[in-house]
Amino acid sequence: MDESGGSGQPRSGTEEPASHHATPTAPSANPASQEPSDPSPTPEAATPRKDEDPHPRPPADTPPPGEQPAAGDRPLARSGPGKPPKPPKPPAPRGGLLMGRPFGVPVYVAPSWFLVAALITWVFGGQLDRVLPELGAARYLVSLFFAVAFYASVLVHELAHTVAALRFKLPVRRIQLQFFGGVSEIEKESDTPGREFVLAFVGPLLSLVLAGVFYGAMQAVEPGTVPGVLLAGLMISNLIVAAFNLLPGLPLDGGRMLRAVVWKITGKPMSGTVAAAWVGRALAVSVLIGLPLLTQSGALGSNAEDNVGMDTVMDALLAAILAAIIWTGAGNSLRMARLREHLPDLRARSLTRRAVPVEGDTPLSEALRRANAAGARALVVVDADGTPLSLVRETAIVGVPEHRRPWVAVSGLAQDLTEGMRVSAELAGEELLEALRAAPATEYLVVEETGEIYGVLSAADVERAFVKAMARPS
Repeated sequence: MDESGGSGQPRSGTEEPASHHATPTAPSANPASQEPSDPSPTPEAATPRKDEDPHPRPPADTPPPGEQPAAGDRPLARSGPGKPPKPPKPPAPRGGLLMGRPFGVPVYVAPSWFLVAALITWVFGGQLDRVLPELGAARYLVSLFFAVAFYASVLVHELAHTVAALRFKLPVRRIQLQFFGGVSEIEKESDTPGREFVLAFVGPLLSLVLAGVFYGAMQAVEPGTVPGVLLAGLMISNLIVAAFNLLPGLPLDGGRMLRAVVWKITGKPMSGTVAAAWVGRALAVSVLIGLPLLTQSGALGSNAEDNVGMDTVMDALLAAILAAIIWTGAGNSLRMARLREHLPDLRARSLTRRAVPVEGDTPLSEALRRANAAGARALVVVDADGTPLSLVRETAIVGVPEHRRPWVAVSGLAQDLTEGMRVSAELAGEELLEALRAAPATEYLVVEETGEIYGVLSAADVERAFVKAMARPS
């Protein structure tokens, strides 16, 4: 997945790593953008089910894990002709109220947006009362229109990221309008620094274009009227969105642009991410300290003597929220970059256990004897033609006392194979995790491109390898 931020941060994800282009806005009377949601990724599919031991012990009759044998030493039972079918892709998570599908990408409005819309309506309504007192209570209806129009501008910002991503053949999972702006979830990372730069820059560019459009429209209306005030507010809000997102730190679009520049100079995307993330953290500290100081000094356009009491508390709270968003997004970007760097180390072929094919009526003791003789650590139940039917669960073997194993058939300990439980031995990295997430299970049958059984992949083994890879320094 790709994680990019600026207008925010495209997130490239595991769920899958997915990219988020979030569009946080600068602090103003027009609250605006969204915290890019970028939970620290973990291989969800690699987590055993609750009813099973997450760290199963090998059965007493099986040898300890050792080096994986060559593919040629593995039993050549067949799993069917040709390539294994690709598991169906899991449905994208919903993100609130579905508003439409521009360019085929679903746009959701999160419930938190309604809270922000109410806040914008209240704040802008107070400003309208000073500028157009004759409106009376109708000012809140005008303010609500402003809130909707402003988030429509945020949506245009996100659509710019989306169109650029689709142009570069990067799949976009969804767009979500949230508490502090918008998020475009782009599922893959840009493959060149030039594309990364363009993908990040188009969002602020569209916000600047919108500001120019609103400025031009202002010239055609009477100042001091409702249309004039609305257009002025939308122009200023889009300028703030563009300027704030151009700040050169992750998870903002400017941070993605800085990352692309450092990536181009060093040839290492990880170096660009580290540089932009630390600049982002510095920005977070600057916002936390600097915004309240600027407000108190009157540098933002109000009299310093007016900025006391409740206003001071609100300014400090807004600064803390924005700083937390930027700091968290920068940290998430670092974690996602490390994930993408180490994901290629996860290969189905190297993590697969050697397996022995046995027929369903084979006693467990005999099946384990054959596994020991072959140096295998897994059992695959096959029919008379060698076609795999099910996998013998390791936890089920552990639960059978040794003295009963001669009278227990392996078919009673097996889990039927579904299409999602067949994975290719060639899978690695994000593709491997995506296949496991699509069909959560504790064991998977790994097959060659020709359909021959390669072995059995344990989800617990993938999880341990994932944790070990993430623990290695970048």
